[in-house]
Amino acid sequence: MSKLSNVWVFSDTYSRLAEVISGGLELGENVKAIVLTEDESKEAFAYGANEVFLIENSDSNNIVENYSKSIAKVIMNEGKSLILMPGTKRCKSLASLLSIELEAGLVTEVSEINIENNNINCRHMVYGGLANGLETITSEASIAVIASGTFENIQKDESKTGEAQKVDFVENKNSIKCIEKTSKEGSSVDLNKAKSIVAIGRGISKQEDISLAEELCKVMDAELGCSRPIAEGEKWMEHERYIGISSVMAKPEIYVAIGISGQIQHMVGAKDSQTIIAINKDKNAPIFDYADYGIVGDLYTVLPAVTKALKG
Repeated sequence: MSKLSNVWVFSDTYSRLAEVISGGLELGENVKAIVLTEDESKEAFAYGANEVFLIENSDSNNIVENYSKSIAKVIMNEGKSLILMPGTKRCKSLASLLSIELEAGLVTEVSEINIENNNINCRHMVYGGLANGLETITSEASIAVIASGTFENIQKDESKTGEAQKVDFVENKNSIKCIEKTSKEGSSVDLNKAKSIVAIGRGISKQEDISLAEELCKVMDAELGCSRPIAEGEKWMEHERYIGISSVMAKPEIYVAIGISGQIQHMVGAKDSQTIIAINKDKNAPIFDYADYGIVGDLYTVLPAVTKALKG
């Protein structure tokens, strides 16, 4: 696989900066990071970016999409380039605006990228994860919005430093103004780094019963995850713990699915686990088509027994 001369990276969140820079180093000779704060600038250099461009803007209430013209101005006329972004909601919105500004081809939900004959080939999920498509971007500037876990996070090296190039902010003609920000209660968990995950689904009938899965997590030294209905329907757990096509794409060594039916939207986020163990009372549940090991039974009976057995 050949490399591009320039790969640009941008992330609206610290937690994904290491991954997009890692991807940039794999695909390009020169990685150029675009950041919005001095702290991000230091992080980008520490992760290995060759150049960093800091967009100066004193208005902290600007939303990410308002930086589309500023970013486009930095990248414009730089020759054949690839722009990498993580698959967050904000970055997806920003990518659509950038594709117009730069007349760039754009592919989202990307899980694999390779460069051939100076063209960018992107494998990405289509039809809600039911299939993979292969797209070739031939435009001068190309944008790939990557799914979580597409590239391995690069390790930070604090000895790598540099001075960011300051870039003036360019106001959008029709900017969206943020009137107020309220802190969101979230979790610091990163399931992308977990070696073992215990995930719960609709089979858990009451929120207090999540403690059964938490006990198994303690025994296995595992992180607790869930399917979409638990996080977004019942709101029993944080979005950061939801595994599926529009959230975490986990790749643990062991994945224990408890009371999860195994619909494709969930399994897209779990199918790359090294070993999948399923517990479900429905012997015809789709999860068993993916599982390396399966237990057909009521989780309220099976789970305490498994936890007890592992405790010895």
